[in-house]
Amino acid sequence: MTKPTHRKRVSLRCLSHCLVFLGTTALSAASAQQIDGPATGLAENNPGVVVRHVRRVFHNGQHNAFTDLVRFGDKFFLTFRSCPDGHMVFPTSKILILQSDDTVHWKQVAQFNVPQRDTRDPHFLVFQDKLFVYTGTWYSGDGELPRDQYDLNLHLGYGVVSTDGRLWSEPFLLEGTFGHYIWRAAAFGGKAYLCGRRKHDFAVGPKGEGQTVESAMLESDDGVIWRTRGLFQTERGDETAFVFEPDGKVTGVARRGSGNAQLVTSRPPYHQWTRRDLERYIGGPLLTRWGDRWVVGGRKNVAGLGPKTALSWMQSGKLHEFARLPSGGDNSYPGFVAISDNHAVVSWYSSHEKDAQGKPMTAIYMADLMIE
Repeated sequence: MTKPTHRKRVSLRCLSHCLVFLGTTALSAASAQQIDGPATGLAENNPGVVVRHVRRVFHNGQHNAFTDLVRFGDKFFLTFRSCPDGHMVFPTSKILILQSDDTVHWKQVAQFNVPQRDTRDPHFLVFQDKLFVYTGTWYSGDGELPRDQYDLNLHLGYGVVSTDGRLWSEPFLLEGTFGHYIWRAAAFGGKAYLCGRRKHDFAVGPKGEGQTVESAMLESDDGVIWRTRGLFQTERGDETAFVFEPDGKVTGVARRGSGNAQLVTSRPPYHQWTRRDLERYIGGPLLTRWGDRWVVGGRKNVAGLGPKTALSWMQSGKLHEFARLPSGGDNSYPGFVAISDNHAVVSWYSSHEKDAQGKPMTAIYMADLMIE
């Protein structure tokens, strides 16, 4: 394959004529009151957190989901998938990239799709003074792909890149990712790392689930061409978020399908991994640092309430919930930016509100988090 000339800055279609000023819609006072206060049940030395200014930042009548959030230069960037046909696998899906000065007012700066492929789960990577957006893509042909035809072996990662957040490349394939469902990325020591789940030996057969799926840490020198560095899950491989420490130690939170998530750790050269049960399911996991503390986010199943997007401190391998965000139905996949040691912003998607016709809508939300 020819290496894409991704450094050429080409405006994506629907930029200058499709820039949209996206005002925010505050949730009802009742919704805000449900969460505007410190969480209970925290470990003794973990602080309480107040959730403020809950706002809907994007809804266009389509299914909007799978967020990520980053600060690049002096701007904030938000990305997510938007699809007129819904949550499942459709070639009509696209990835949107929005920019903001203040996390309140947003404008669209780019969108892209890949012909005959469903684009989803976009994630940012700041690497080599550039901002990348990566997306995993299912091959779907010209229409909806039936569930019995899903196949990880046909997955392929794509990306776009910008040096300034205004002009973006056309989408390019990520060499070395064919047969991998790519997810979150991180950078350390002049290299980029990416989660990629795949079938054992790329076996021919059904979609690939449970015992048949492993998770690989992929490595790149340029953010475009990838190779396998190591395996961190040998079965039930799934969505995983990584954070690197200054000494090279890597910590990850790894989803395990509908079972309990795992805390995974390794040190260079990332061939040997330790795994620890986190004692609950986490869908669309987030792992990040806020000051000197670990934050874990994602979907949890709450008895009597269903799926909710929750944020927790992680201390000694234990989770201590500090916020449960307004959410319901199809929801989760948070993004997070720490603005200071006591102020952060979080993005997520949810289906807990209804549109003017009384139908559930799947929209993008944000909130401010303040440590007491």
